[in-house]
Amino acid sequence: MRKVNGRDPERTRRSILDSATAEFARHGLGGARVDRIAARAKANKRMLYYYFGDKEGLFLAALEGRYAHIRNAERSLKLEHLEPRAAVRRLVEFTWDYFLEHPEFMTLLNSENLHQGRHVRRSRRVHEMHTHLVSLLRDVLRRGEAEGVFRKGVDPVQLYISIAGEGYFYLSNRYTLSRIFDRDLMAPRALAGRARHIADMILNALRR
Repeated sequence: MRKVNGRDPERTRRSILDSATAEFARHGLGGARVDRIAARAKANKRMLYYYFGDKEGLFLAALEGRYAHIRNAERSLKLEHLEPRAAVRRLVEFTWDYFLEHPEFMTLLNSENLHQGRHVRRSRRVHEMHTHLVSLLRDVLRRGEAEGVFRKGVDPVQLYISIAGEGYFYLSNRYTLSRIFDRDLMAPRALAGRARHIADMILNALRR
């Protein structure tokens, strides 16, 4: 996009989207306010509606943006060049670290699941983003089978759900679990231990 009247449309759009992501992550879709998003972005509300249509469209754009971020980061891992067991361990470690470093991603997912996935269901982009991930995991699993280190018949989608779920549940329930077990689950030592536990458990489940 070229500048119009000294304005940078792409920069304005990016600023609105960043502000919306922060607002939705903090307040959810229902609690988010367009006025606060516009004020944080230092943009006119009319620009928000111009670029994204309405608050629902803006929420979908925020979701797509976060999904694109994690999927692009996964591509940089170059798992296709790693030995199968190393590739799986690297993906487990990356996914765990990503959840820790990007809590807004988890809170956006929580909000979308409260709305039964109705926004993601409308998005062709989200489905396309995940096609590469599934293909990559399928290749890693097949290479592991061929080398005799992984058992046969593992579904790559189920594998990824398990990898993400082991970290997601721990972090989304950290307050209640810490109280129940009288343990600081967010202490550095506990987080490192959890990362090792998830990787070992996933690899043991894949073992031939």
